[in-house]
Amino acid sequence: MSFKVKGVVAREVLDSRGNPTVECDVFTSSGFGRAAVPSGASTGKFEAVELRDGGKRYNGMGVRSAVKNVNDVIAKKIVGRDCCNQEEIDNLMIEFDGTENKSLLGANAVLAVSLAVARAAASSSKKPLYRYLTGITKNRKLLLPIPFSNVINGGRHAGGSLKLQEFMLVPEKFSSFAEATAAVAETYHELKKIIARKYGKQSTNVGDEGGFAPSLKSAEEALELLESAVSISGYEKKISFAIDAAASEFYNNGKDVYELEKAYGSSELIDYYLELIKNHNIISLEDPFHQEDFESFAEITERSSIQVVGDDLLATNPERIKTGVEKKSCNALLLKVNQIGTLTEAVTAAKIAMQSKWNVMVSHRSGETEDSFIADLTVALGCGLIKTGATARGERTAKYNQLLRIEGQLGKKAAYRRNVM
Repeated sequence: MSFKVKGVVAREVLDSRGNPTVECDVFTSSGFGRAAVPSGASTGKFEAVELRDGGKRYNGMGVRSAVKNVNDVIAKKIVGRDCCNQEEIDNLMIEFDGTENKSLLGANAVLAVSLAVARAAASSSKKPLYRYLTGITKNRKLLLPIPFSNVINGGRHAGGSLKLQEFMLVPEKFSSFAEATAAVAETYHELKKIIARKYGKQSTNVGDEGGFAPSLKSAEEALELLESAVSISGYEKKISFAIDAAASEFYNNGKDVYELEKAYGSSELIDYYLELIKNHNIISLEDPFHQEDFESFAEITERSSIQVVGDDLLATNPERIKTGVEKKSCNALLLKVNQIGTLTEAVTAAKIAMQSKWNVMVSHRSGETEDSFIADLTVALGCGLIKTGATARGERTAKYNQLLRIEGQLGKKAAYRRNVM
């Protein structure tokens, strides 16, 4: 089937932090697609870049320039094209941009169009988005993911002295996504009560991703809070923990040390992480070192038996993923579509990781929108892991709720991943 693009319209909208971002509508004679682009707080230097003016990442004029590029440039290139030919449209935008990081048209402009085209094609084909996307992912096994829920914030996501950025609940060993989500929600509410009693009600305000940010000084303190909440909820044997260190944010390049409660060299930091893993039920560690240190990533991957995730290190970039595979730096890819800028490239990145026997975890960004595209993409990839924040704030629950809908639509055919490793 062929469905030609009849119109493309972009506009400036707000993300969950109140910063401007790009939303795009794509029309065919029998369908319609809309997509909005998220943005990150701790962004890696190897990511595709949002178009911005004056060096300000969230400058409104930069976003308006991206919107203008969609309406005045990209639209003319893709009107009349078959929206079911995702790769052709994505490659057309990549070629016209001509830069390595999409800085001419803007990654926010290109991605908004790319995702809206896929939605328009699904709508025109009268298919749910996740089913349509399987034609792009070439995956036959639809799989509901284990959600990684960020419930305690540090680093760039909070204002305290806790340097590690995210502490997550990971509901393994459940029989359905609905059961896992319910368990996380229950534990999240217990955690809120514990924090209120120990640190005061003012400490239960939530951050960008729905997590709490009490005044904590160490990772151990954060993990003990999680352990208490899981114990009270009765899920000690079913909920594990994950950390996103976001180590580039506390790496001192001039001194080549990581500045936590004290300064750590790479080898000392490895020992520190291994001690945390030994003493707590941590099953996943993301970005434990800075974004160019493939070697230290490789060492902790070799010395631990948990999932080691590359985010800033890999930037959803196929070439960097190949380097990570060659150096055995990780065993998991964090997949962020706006790091690379098109759906086609994101799926290529996922396939490289999967073919290398790595895990793939599709991820939200801290500056999110109500768009739930990544929920459908996760199911269509069959990767079984998604990072989508706490069970709070509408832009986070939009992803949980879409996955609950998909699980309901699949009924008895719904499969849920039960283990991370």
